[in-house]
Amino acid sequence: MDNFLKIPAILPDEEYFQTILSNQNLKIERIISRGQTTPEDQWYDQERDEWVILLQGEAELSYQDGSKIRLKGGDYLLIPAHEKHRVDYTSIDPPCIWLAIHANLASIS
Repeated sequence: MDNFLKIPAILPDEEYFQTILSNQNLKIERIISRGQTTPEDQWYDQERDEWVILLQGEAELSYQDGSKIRLKGGDYLLIPAHEKHRVDYTSIDPPCIWLAIHANLASIS
């Protein structure tokens, strides 16, 4: 058994991604962020819908339309496929722990 909230003793300088489950229809991953953000000239434009919950920490996302959303531990949201977004802020102490589920939700019944 492992603990989802346990942070590895040594983390890289980049965000830490751990795939929990992955197949052609679904990807579940744990992400640990410590101050990392999306480079200013880049946007995430994902092929699948992403349901994400921030389990610990604080973060801020922005969308290409100029809207922003501030997240704290326990907050979750759905980012539809091809909704261009970026991460503008992630807390360092405590680090952000995310659970992200990537899937084509329109095909799930």
